[in-house]
Amino acid sequence: MAMFDLSLDKLREYRPEVAVPADLVDFWRRSIEKARTDDLSASFTAIDNKLAVIDTYDVTFAGFGGTPVKGWLHVPAGATGPLPTVVQYFGYSGGRGFAHATNLWAQAGYAHFVMDTRGQGYSAGGIVGTPDDSAYAGLNHTPGFMTAGITDPETYYYRRVFIDAVRALEAARTSPFVDPDRIIVTGASQGGGIAIAAAGLAGLAGIDLLGCAPDVPFLCHFQRALEITNREPYAEITRYLKGFRQDVDAALRTLGYFDGVNLGRLATAPALFSVALMDATCPPSTVFAAFNHYGSADRSIEVYHYNEHEGGQTYQQVAQLDWFAKIFGTESSPDR
Repeated sequence: MAMFDLSLDKLREYRPEVAVPADLVDFWRRSIEKARTDDLSASFTAIDNKLAVIDTYDVTFAGFGGTPVKGWLHVPAGATGPLPTVVQYFGYSGGRGFAHATNLWAQAGYAHFVMDTRGQGYSAGGIVGTPDDSAYAGLNHTPGFMTAGITDPETYYYRRVFIDAVRALEAARTSPFVDPDRIIVTGASQGGGIAIAAAGLAGLAGIDLLGCAPDVPFLCHFQRALEITNREPYAEITRYLKGFRQDVDAALRTLGYFDGVNLGRLATAPALFSVALMDATCPPSTVFAAFNHYGSADRSIEVYHYNEHEGGQTYQQVAQLDWFAKIFGTESSPDR
């Protein structure tokens, strides 16, 4: 894949006009309030993760509509807390998988909370995940998740996912291992888009975050993505609209409520983004649109010039480890 998007100089200045629904804040505040009518019912059950240096807890909490959402909480073995905490969301098709598979931030000395993405997880395998048992899940859509309920923000799939993400923050804060005042959200691709949404919605939920670290984020500047890439998963939307031609306006209106450009504007926590300039899955201009409109002036972005959607991978993890230590104030502490 060659570089196909705007030049880096133009990307750094790219601040497109993205339509903001007039009731964006009211919609999400109402969605959060509705979710809170269900008891959070957060539980943490110790399991044998087969690891000597990490302790793991099987997490269940009530997400959107009261649906039980699964996750893991990893902490350094023998930790008592409260610890600085990283809440991680997964990329498209990913999920919590096996307990030993995703625990880097616990290895760094933090509490590491990972959230299943409802209906997904098939690329991770492992322990049974979180179903999407909403009555809206069966509405007309193309294969995948991008168009489920897309003609109305009330029924759109990502309304459920983003509320789950906020409820995950609430659940994490109930654990004695978690310092509720020191939480960073992160994720790659879809997980990065969810992290941006969580950072934007946290304030509406009365939650203060210390940071947001979206890595090659998906779910940003939908209109641009639909125009310049035919890669999945954005192609699910164009495929749907190719058939349901009458739904174009309704779908684009719905996507405005879920666009990382619009939700990121609401965020106040510092941010560390990453972007890959050869990424046709999450085109650079869509990432920079979210970055340049992000609500905190305390933001930076790592640029990987010759990478596709894999982005920086371990290089980005190094950047995140350094940034997390700075944000958490653990840079000079050998014992976190």
